[in-house]
Amino acid sequence: MLAIISRAIYIGAMTSPASGASGPLDDMLCFAVYAAGHAFNRVYKPLLDRLGLTYPQYLVILALRHTDGQTVGALGEHLFLESNTLTPLIKRLEAAGFVRRQRDTADERVVRVHLTDKGRAAGKEASCLSPELFDAIGLPVGEIAALQQRLTTLGDNLRRSAEERG
Repeated sequence: MLAIISRAIYIGAMTSPASGASGPLDDMLCFAVYAAGHAFNRVYKPLLDRLGLTYPQYLVILALRHTDGQTVGALGEHLFLESNTLTPLIKRLEAAGFVRRQRDTADERVVRVHLTDKGRAAGKEASCLSPELFDAIGLPVGEIAALQQRLTTLGDNLRRSAEERG
């Protein structure tokens, strides 16, 4: 049974907790997504520690590896981060030698972020992390792809709803 109680979505009888224990948050969709995110971070942490990166820094490196020289604004849009969160993150990456910031020659108000050689090397190594995680996820590749698509749709729907509400 799906129920909406106090603005929280409870899945209730539709599923049963894998561990057999049921806590007050176990039937909440938002908590399941939150808890899965934390679990991902715990799995990624030792893999990223050896590169000297945090998970958000890893995402910036991968985004720049895909398209180097993005503006801070474009990176923020891709990563769903506000500039007041992203700017200190980029500054730490720059201090560690992974990226360099450069004012746009056409518009000095715009800052572009570029990978350094160290950043490119870390991005190359970090892109190889995904195969290491398949065992931890414990799902067939097809199910992982379907889950990723469903979560992307969920995120898109929630962002659209938030924008509509103002």
